Amino acid sequence: MAAKAKDAVPLDQLSFEAALKELEEIVARLEQGAVELDDSIALYERGQVLKAHCENKLKAAEGRLEKIVQGTKGLEGVTAVEPG
Repeated sequence: MAAKAKDAVPLDQLSFEAALKELEEIVARLEQGAVELDDSIALYERGQVLKAHCENKLKAAEGRLEKIVQGTKGLEGVTAVEPG
């Protein structure tokens, strides 16, 4: 079960994979519809924060990949990376 917001692990301690797993658990709980309104709101808020965290991690990884591809060729070596 996903942690409630008050018991949640701080974002700076979550890897992309851990954040995505928690987000998936939150979505599953909300889709079941067996969560009280206040808990649903708290879960939704945590889900929004996790979503933003995952997006930031992906952007950072994309930036690192662009730097690797760039290498010694300068901007000629930069290629767009499609998230998969």
